[in-house]
Amino acid sequence: MGLVEVQPGGWLWVKGDVWLPGEVLSQSAGQLSIKLDGDEVIKVPSSDLKTENYAVMHGSSVRGVPDMASLGDLHEGAILYNLKQRYFNNKIYTYIGSILVAVNPYKPISGLYSNENLEKYSNAFLGEHDPHIYAIANEAFRNIWKSGESQCVLISGESGAGKTESTKMILDFLSAQSAKKTNGEKSQISSRILSSSPILEAFGNAKTVYNHNSSRFGKFIQLYFSSEGEIVGGNISHYLLEKNRTVGQNPDERNYHIFYQLLIGLTDPLKSKLGITDPKDFRYVSEAGCVRDPNLESTERRIFTH
Repeated sequence: MGLVEVQPGGWLWVKGDVWLPGEVLSQSAGQLSIKLDGDEVIKVPSSDLKTENYAVMHGSSVRGVPDMASLGDLHEGAILYNLKQRYFNNKIYTYIGSILVAVNPYKPISGLYSNENLEKYSNAFLGEHDPHIYAIANEAFRNIWKSGESQCVLISGESGAGKTESTKMILDFLSAQSAKKTNGEKSQISSRILSSSPILEAFGNAKTVYNHNSSRFGKFIQLYFSSEGEIVGGNISHYLLEKNRTVGQNPDERNYHIFYQLLIGLTDPLKSKLGITDPKDFRYVSEAGCVRDPNLESTERRIFTH
C-alpha cells in the first residue's frame, strides 16, 4: 500500500466519519503537523500517510468552486467543505450542474435579491454568473419558449432549509418577467399567490424544534403564461398535510398556527362571546408544553386586527 507525498503548505484529505480537509503546517523529524478544518492540529508520522487514510486534495477542493460538477475530488467531505467555504463568504448558492444547492444563511445578505441582480440574471444563461435562484427561475422561464413545453422547479429540503422563501423568490422573479410584458405592472395573479401565503401558513405551518414556522404540508403551484410571456392564470394545490399534529405534538413543538392565532389574537369581548379562554386550557394546543413563542406572538396578536 502506497504513501501520500505532501509538502508543508499542501492540503490533505484525512479520513474520519467523512473525509476532512487538513493543511500541512510543517514537517520535522519525519512527522507532519496537520491543521484540520476547525483548527485542531494533529501530528502524523510520514510513514503513516497511507493512501487508505489520506489523500492529496485537488486544487479545486482547496479553492472552492461555484459548480461542484467541476470538483476534482468527488466524495461527501469535498461537497460539504465546498459548501462551507462558500457559506462563510456569504455565497449561499452552489450548482451541481443544473441543480441548485441553497444553504439557509439565517440572516439578510445585502443586495442578494436586489432589482439589479434580478435584471442581471434575466439577461443571462445558466452558469454565466454566480449561482443564484434567479438563474434557475430564468432557465425555467426561457425553456418554456425554447422547448414549447411546461417546466417544473422542484424545491426540497429539511425543515428550516428555506423552501418557502425560495418559492417566494421564484414567484417574484417570474412576476417581474411578466411585468415586462404589461408595461411594468406586476401580475395580480402572482401577487395573489404570494399574498395567500399567510393563510396557507396559518393552517399548514407549525413550530417545531428546528423551525418556528415549519411547513407541515407539500405545496404545488401552477402558473399559466400567455404566448407573450404574461402570467394569465395560476392555482395552488396542497397535499400531504401532517394531520396527526392536530391531536398530538412532540415535546416543545406546537399545533398549527391557526389555533394559537384564534386563542391569542381575538379581542377579549369576542373571546368571551365565543367561550374561548387561555391556550393552556386546551389539551390539543398545550400538551407538548409549548403554548407561547416570542418569535410568533406578535403575528398571532396582529392577525385578526386587519
